[in-house]
Amino acid sequence: MTCVGKEKGCLIYEGSNFLKQRLLLSTLSGKSIEVREIRPHHETNPGLQEYETNLLQLLDKITNGTITRVDRDGCSFVYQPGLLYGGVIHHDCSTERGIGYYLDVLVALGPFCKKSLDVTLTGVTNSKESPSVDHIKASALPALKRFLVVDEGLELKILKRGIMPGGGGEITFRCPVRKSLKAIQCTKQTMVKRIRGTAYCCKVSPAMANRAVEHAKGVMLNFLPDVYINTDQHKGKRSGNSPGYGINLVAETTDGTMFSAEAICKTMDERQGNPSIPEDLGREAGMKLLDEVFRGGCVDSAFQWLVVLYMALAQKDVSKFLIGPLSQYTIHFLQHLREFFAITFKLENANGDQEDETAARDDEELSGSNKVMLTCVGVGYSNFSKRVN
Repeated sequence: MTCVGKEKGCLIYEGSNFLKQRLLLSTLSGKSIEVREIRPHHETNPGLQEYETNLLQLLDKITNGTITRVDRDGCSFVYQPGLLYGGVIHHDCSTERGIGYYLDVLVALGPFCKKSLDVTLTGVTNSKESPSVDHIKASALPALKRFLVVDEGLELKILKRGIMPGGGGEITFRCPVRKSLKAIQCTKQTMVKRIRGTAYCCKVSPAMANRAVEHAKGVMLNFLPDVYINTDQHKGKRSGNSPGYGINLVAETTDGTMFSAEAICKTMDERQGNPSIPEDLGREAGMKLLDEVFRGGCVDSAFQWLVVLYMALAQKDVSKFLIGPLSQYTIHFLQHLREFFAITFKLENANGDQEDETAARDDEELSGSNKVMLTCVGVGYSNFSKRVN
């Protein structure tokens, strides 16, 4: 739902949908938000959930002067963002969501902090509800590197793995600060040159991961010979608190674009039905990756919104970016960007009818699903803290 009103410079929203988008853009724009009617009719657990409160706590840690007022029933709150500070932070993430739920916010905010981010997050590293840490490392960080002038200091390490529901994983994320992001133009889709992947298992037999690898390879080798998937077995304290396994696949194109897909076994709560079979998991990951490659563009579907954000905040110059079909999440993110930064994008069908031969050849390269060409002029968002230093 879009903004329902505005009082004294405070944007008013209703409902819990896309709460993370609103908090992220509020922090960057400095505009306060009020969110009402958060699950008021939920029978067992109305209001803000634990993972949403946990996100508010994380935003408070990386900023200075943020004020959050939550009503007694938890069904509404006011968020007044402070200044992005960054620095060294340790945060225990709620196990209701994966670490990725919190990490992609840090990836978006990191370049604009006063001090370089050095964050340690603990919780669930791989879950179905959020992008996994592997997915963010494979797809989101390469997207950020395109906009940074120099990417020294950008690092994501997985120290321990944690599967739902117990978690117990740990990662470190470091991000350099920049005065501004550069405007870029990525208008060509290139061919996939290789596929890499990681099959991981925690507190289960390594044979589970190996079986998933074989069947994921079976799908991929029909299309490409350069396929390599390594296994990542964790034992003891490094294996988290719950048993489980999964597989993450990454397709790399000739220009460095990364498409990623992941399949994770069912948790103990979900095993009342049919249990996860490693062979099915491997095939599922393979088919998901093929779907991402088919969608195409210069970023995978999970992080279209991140590219949109970086384009909007870039220097006052024209940015162009080719993406696959817009995801629902990205569509709502574009609407929120207009409300917080008064910026609109030009969307063009990149597979439109072409008459001349050159355009026809380009059209052949855009095989797969319909592509969208995003165009905008950045707002010239500047890191004021960086300017002072």
